[in-house]
Amino acid sequence: MSSFETPHETGRGFGLSSRDVRVIGGASILMAINVALMYVIVTTPLQQVNAYLFSIPIVGVLVYGAAIMAGEFVAERGVTNGDMGIAFVGMVILQLAFGIFGAGVLRFAPREAHLTILGVTAIVTALLTAVIAGYVYARSKTFESWGRYANFSFIGGIVAVLVGTFVQPVLLVGFVLIFLGFLLRLGYEIWQVRDRRDASIGLQTIGVYIAVAGVFVHVLQLVLRYMASRQ
Repeated sequence: MSSFETPHETGRGFGLSSRDVRVIGGASILMAINVALMYVIVTTPLQQVNAYLFSIPIVGVLVYGAAIMAGEFVAERGVTNGDMGIAFVGMVILQLAFGIFGAGVLRFAPREAHLTILGVTAIVTALLTAVIAGYVYARSKTFESWGRYANFSFIGGIVAVLVGTFVQPVLLVGFVLIFLGFLLRLGYEIWQVRDRRDASIGLQTIGVYIAVAGVFVHVLQLVLRYMASRQ
């Protein structure tokens, strides 16, 4: 789900450059918009999309996976070609894909709990991101392999969901592998920001946003289950 590149440098340290801040800030804004979309979409008929797609789990995974890859491709093509209209279309696809999925998860909780659930999810996601970023910035090594491992994890997750469509207990394995895939991709994208200083800020912002959004929707499911178990 990511392109692999040879780094120009492998730095170490926790200091963030203005460039790093621009990428992180841009991804954070995109993520904030996504969270707001989830909160709004859950009140619309679109929150039922998950129910239809995941009635056959592998269908849901493939549809959302295709939407994310398509949105990323279109957005990156627009940025690369300097066509902000195309880039905007790609971002709309990504925002809707993650927004509708997140709303489909939120629908199982009462409306009055939605802000709390989204807030807790945002905090946990931020902590996970900080831990991964801290590890990446502290190590003077390449994290290119994390991109490959992420793809292997995604593929393994899809296979597990396919099997789990017929043998339900295996679905948990699929969830874990896809979640792990997004965590690994997040580390890979952060490494790209750290070492690929000549790369497009727009492309790196999109990459970090997608990874964080993927982590967010998985944490959202865990937070919802935890809160449900406490009632």
